[in-house]
Amino acid sequence: GARQQTVLCNESLMLEKLPACGKSFEEMMKKVDSKKWCNLTEFIMYYDNFTQCTEREANNASCFWPNPLAEGFITGIHKQFFSNCSSEKVHWEDPPDEILITLILIPVMLTCAMITLVVWCSKRSDIL
Repeated sequence: GARQQTVLCNESLMLEKLPACGKSFEEMMKKVDSKKWCNLTEFIMYYDNFTQCTEREANNASCFWPNPLAEGFITGIHKQFFSNCSSEKVHWEDPPDEILITLILIPVMLTCAMITLVVWCSKRSDIL
């Protein structure tokens, strides 16, 4: 029968090549004002190139992507460039009571009106 050859991941080759991706990303990020580093639309193409580079280098080293070593490298890049970015949590509040009561009562009243109309129409079958 045919034997399947297993190719082992060359982690040291991958770790040797990944910094070139980081260096390239760093050079591209120099074009972006550091105040805009938290706005993904400002550098999405650079980040996409960085991601493709890390994937390519992992694959060239016969490693799957993402893998723990590549993820560790990517996390390091994130810490370097995006550590000051925080996701702003939206603080949800209930609407004022007047609006809340209105939003609750309208569907309740419509439901009651529809039930009344159906019952009334079913008793007046002589019209239909």
